[in-house]
Order: sequence, then structure tokens, then C-alpha cells
Amino acid sequence: MLNALFGSEARVKILNLFLLHPEQKYYLRQVARDLDLQVNSARRELENMEKFELLSAEKSGSGEAKGEKKYFSVNKNFLLYPEIRALFIKAQILSSHRFLSGLQKICQPKFLALTGLFTNFPEAQTDLLIVGAVRRAAFLKLIRELEKDLGREINFTVMDQREFFYRREIMDMFLYNILTGKTVILIDNLSKNK
Repeated sequence: MLNALFGSEARVKILNLFLLHPEQKYYLRQVARDLDLQVNSARRELENMEKFELLSAEKSGSGEAKGEKKYFSVNKNFLLYPEIRALFIKAQILSSHRFLSGLQKICQPKFLALTGLFTNFPEAQTDLLIVGAVRRAAFLKLIRELEKDLGREINFTVMDQREFFYRREIMDMFLYNILTGKTVILIDNLSKNK
């Protein structure tokens, strides 16, 4: 059964898209374009997942066969949906650990927190918070690699220590929501400093 789900790179890309955006609906050409897949390959995978009942489909359009588009969405009632979604979220965290290793080679962050898409907390205003000096070009290259790995855009925030302490002191809502929300803190060399 798992081989039927994870047998190809195209399937994994499509699963990643649907499982990380469970509220969205996508049509065939949109999936192919967004994931840089051949239309036939995307069609085959979408149809297989629809037969497997992990995806559901509905037609939308003018009512004529030519004008209709078939929209796919994840079937949240699928028996294994919670487990498969959790697996893909955990895979994102593993990708973030590779990112962390690369980040530590180009700078020494004092604080690094994952939230948003990494913790399945869509209300978060950022996915990644870094406190410390960052070499912009090298950092942006790492972010692009992480985005490619995850198949989606990463919202990130970088601030220096002075700004972090100031925001923490005035109970800035942005920082407060990150520190008290659904967050995974990977590096914290600032908690001793008040």
C-alpha cells in the first residue's frame, strides 16, 4: 500500500503540495506548472491518488465538457490522512535540520525557531525566526534550497540581538506570538540574557 503512495518523485511532490495545503483545490495544469512536472505524469499521479481515495475531485466550469476543469483536493476523511500528513510534516522538519547545518556553516545564529509551516501553525506570521548576523547572499541561497526541497515559499525573519531584546522587553506581539505559539526552538543562546 505504501509503495502505491510513494512510488515516484512526481507522486511525492504532489502529495507534499496537497498535504501541506489541505484547504486548497488545484487543477491538473496548475499542479504540473507549480511542481514543474509533465502534464501526463501529473495527470497519471492525480488519477491514481483519486482512485486510492486520498484525493477527491470535482468539476467546475460552464457546464460544457470543454469549459470544465477538474479540481483536486485532499480527502481529509481518508483513513490514513492524519498519519500521512504527519509524515510529510516530519519530513519538513528533517529538511530544516539540513538547513540548520548549512546555516551554521555560514553564520553563528544566537536563536533559531521554526513555526508556521514547520509546526502546522498557519496563523504564524513567519515560518523561521533567526537572531544573529547573517551573510545575506549565502543565507538567501540556503533559503532557496530549502524552498526547493519543501516545494513551497518560506517566510523568514532575521533580526539582530538588540532588536530581539527590545521587542521582547516591550512585549512586541509579533515576537510574543512566536515565543508563546506553536514553535520548535532549535537554537537558543539568548535565554540566559535578559
